[in-house]
Amino acid sequence: MLAEICDRFLEYLNVIKNASEHTLRNYAIDFNAFHTYLDKEKIPLPAIDRKALRGFLADLSMQKLSKRTIARRLSSLRSLFKFAYSQKLLSHNPAEEIENPKLEKKIPTPLDYKQVERLFNQPDTGTFFGFRDRTIMELFYSSGLRISELAALNRSDVDFKTLLIKLKGKGKKERIIPLTATAAKWIENYLTHNERPFVQVDADAIFLNKHGTRLTTRSIDRNFDRYLTESGLAGVITPHTIRHTIATHWLENGMDLKTIQVLLGHSSLATTTIYTQVSTNLKKKVYDQTHPRA
Repeated sequence: MLAEICDRFLEYLNVIKNASEHTLRNYAIDFNAFHTYLDKEKIPLPAIDRKALRGFLADLSMQKLSKRTIARRLSSLRSLFKFAYSQKLLSHNPAEEIENPKLEKKIPTPLDYKQVERLFNQPDTGTFFGFRDRTIMELFYSSGLRISELAALNRSDVDFKTLLIKLKGKGKKERIIPLTATAAKWIENYLTHNERPFVQVDADAIFLNKHGTRLTTRSIDRNFDRYLTESGLAGVITPHTIRHTIATHWLENGMDLKTIQVLLGHSSLATTTIYTQVSTNLKKKVYDQTHPRA
């Protein structure tokens, strides 16, 4: 049965490939969507072919899902069937000749420094949790972490003497990135905040929720949504925008792409090159706004 093949593939990703929980969850969501379609159309496992896959993609399109989501679901199925064929669980690979939908490359929109300051001024640092949220913002802007990386940080991951952070990124790959002295000071003050002993339950986690346990990525997102609304930036940016912002600022100030790739944890330099387009667009915008005859 297809469900058994999916389970074996997810186990392979988890045990052999050391995939993150986020990756495994996305694969499971994509496979469940495919299962639902097959049940609706009454298509058995032996009948899954190129036509069935195209029908699935058309069904996703009818549901008004984005091209990016459709492409991800196809990619998940492509990986599944490649695995199943290599393990001789299937006699053919139905996804072999299916083309990926063409995607428009989204160019990230970074913040300017005034917007960064406006956002950073939203948390009430007179409270323990407001101080936490400002610390999170400072760390995001300091080092360009992903939300999942920030949420997973432990005390032992931060070296305040060398100003370095050890991260576990996508695919559980470890990397070490620098930390600004400013962000380090915010983290130190947060860890020694006089209210922390009354809240803390998880002694390892850096960022805590109101129950004293590790702050989740969903909570970080929810808090940011509130601050973005209060700052008038809602709908303009997301927490990930701060990652784009610091990457663009690094490039604008002369950092080379290979170094930015390593700092951001991109597996491919092609992903990092998007910031050259961002930088060019910014320069053109400034030129148009400041040139007297533009």
